[in-house]
Amino acid sequence: MEQDIEDIESQTKETLQHEEEETPDDILHNRKRPVTLKFDEVVYKIKDKKGGIFKKKTKVEEKTILKGVTGIVKPGEMLAMLGPSGSGKTTLLTALGGRLGGKLYGKITYNEKPFSNTIKRNTGFVTQDDVLYPHLTVTETLVFTALLRLPNTVTKDEKVSHAKNVIDQLGLTKCKDSIVGSAYLRGVSGGERKRVSIGQELLINPSLLFLDEPTSGLDSTTAQRIVSTLWDLARGGRTIVMTIHQPSSRLYYMFHKVLLLAEGNVVYFGKGSEAIEYFSNIGYSPAMAMNPSDFLLDLANGIYTDDMNQDHNIDKQKLISAFKSNSETQSKPEEHQEINDSDTSQGRFQETGSGKWPTSWSQQFFVLLRRDVKERKYESFSGLRIGQVLVVALMSGLLWYKSDMSHLQDQIGLLFFITGFWGFFPLFQAIFTFPQELMMLEKERSSGMYRLSSYFISRMVADLPMELVLPTIFLLITYFMAGLKATMINFFQTLFSLLLNVLVAQGLGLALGAVVLDQKSATTLASVIMLCFLLAGGFYVQNVPKFIAWVKYISISYYTYQLFIGSQYHSGETYPCSSGQCLIEEFPPIKQVGFNMNGQGLAAMALVIMLIGYRLIAYIALMRIGVTKKKA
Repeated sequence: MEQDIEDIESQTKETLQHEEEETPDDILHNRKRPVTLKFDEVVYKIKDKKGGIFKKKTKVEEKTILKGVTGIVKPGEMLAMLGPSGSGKTTLLTALGGRLGGKLYGKITYNEKPFSNTIKRNTGFVTQDDVLYPHLTVTETLVFTALLRLPNTVTKDEKVSHAKNVIDQLGLTKCKDSIVGSAYLRGVSGGERKRVSIGQELLINPSLLFLDEPTSGLDSTTAQRIVSTLWDLARGGRTIVMTIHQPSSRLYYMFHKVLLLAEGNVVYFGKGSEAIEYFSNIGYSPAMAMNPSDFLLDLANGIYTDDMNQDHNIDKQKLISAFKSNSETQSKPEEHQEINDSDTSQGRFQETGSGKWPTSWSQQFFVLLRRDVKERKYESFSGLRIGQVLVVALMSGLLWYKSDMSHLQDQIGLLFFITGFWGFFPLFQAIFTFPQELMMLEKERSSGMYRLSSYFISRMVADLPMELVLPTIFLLITYFMAGLKATMINFFQTLFSLLLNVLVAQGLGLALGAVVLDQKSATTLASVIMLCFLLAGGFYVQNVPKFIAWVKYISISYYTYQLFIGSQYHSGETYPCSSGQCLIEEFPPIKQVGFNMNGQGLAAMALVIMLIGYRLIAYIALMRIGVTKKKA
């Protein structure tokens, strides 16, 4: 094993002499440029706000998460970072992966150079949670990722072939046509899902691979297979860094190096096989044969079991000081400086920069569009959702069955009900879009897969046919059962008004979801806003006080209701009244709204402005998320 690492080190020296861009041929033929990762005196601080609703002042304190962490990982090595929960493992991993903003100090280098777009393109990062689309198959998941992440100099057929090679490499052939699934949808097993996540990163043939808790929630046998796969990848020349909570002894002895953290401090760094000997030399030897990782975690928690099998609390500071004084690998940085925030975080939501996107905007758009349609069709056309629309359509048609001009108030009531129903329904469907996809968006954007604009536009286009089919079916059922004007012009005017209402309500939902990002809070806010819109819509109250009358001018319901009235009734028409026949424009609910051509045009224009405006708000909110994450 050591001879293999020495060979890889010699390759690294040659690579440093020829700093060239990795070519598509390198990716497809499994040739990689080795990377040596060094981190020296890494310190990370966050601002911790203390206070509450009943306190006048909120005290802001600076909390140090990482306290001078130092180490090195070479090509062909697999480093495991151990430590109790809250010890800073994931924070350190995120910092090393170039995905951590904020006050980060020290020095992190990749082949003696700072983080760059070239390093980002050669780095894979597997998060603890498997963020995958549940309805896509294993093959579809990896093929779509390959189409987005591999450069456009590689042909589509080569990308698909490469994805299939990764499936074979990770032993996913038997489940390649199975859907990935989720906690609520049966799919592949947990171990297979984790291998799919790893496979997404292997598609770019990374020189440096980071993994956060890759064995979390897996049984010992499955965990063994995952780590064995990673060990094989390391042996092939990759540099692998992972966090792991409590590995079995079989897993522990597969790690080339171990980094033990306690409250952000390094307690041990070196070969995994030498850890027990190190602690024995400083007075802490295991009292019995036990899993080395259990022993190390006990020490990191400040617990030591003596020969009498009794537990004693020990001062963790002594372990920290002992490591600092005994470590032969420790080196002082030339200067203790803050790592540039833009350097460490440029892998996150970067829209422009020196690095090129792997594919063009149009390629990203069409691939994302295909993926969105495949994934979203199951939700948009779910049996529950279709059943809900059909039941309401039939009930509406039956309750207003063959209503005519003699029941004008009833007809207007139906039009306003349609306005309200198709205001709430798409609104609450759209609210969950971005909160549910936030983790996926962060994961894919941080790896530089696509532009935010291509994602957003493809999302809007993919939703169009699926969001407009159900209201069209609803109107086809209700319209003719209720006895509304059965002419093509009147029907299509009503349909146009309905679809415009749906798209505007959907846009409002997207904006609220993107701005608030908390599903419960966004739902509550949406309910209040839509109820205010309905109350100001012109049906319930005709004589609105002037100081609150302005609400109708921002109400989706008001403009849609106005278009519905104009699609069914025209000036000069009459309806039966107590005095015989009365002009329809004098009917109080209609008189309040009006249906002249200028009013109709202004109503349609107002809805179009809202349609565009709400989506712009959603897009800007998503851009703001990226900036906030970088500065967090």
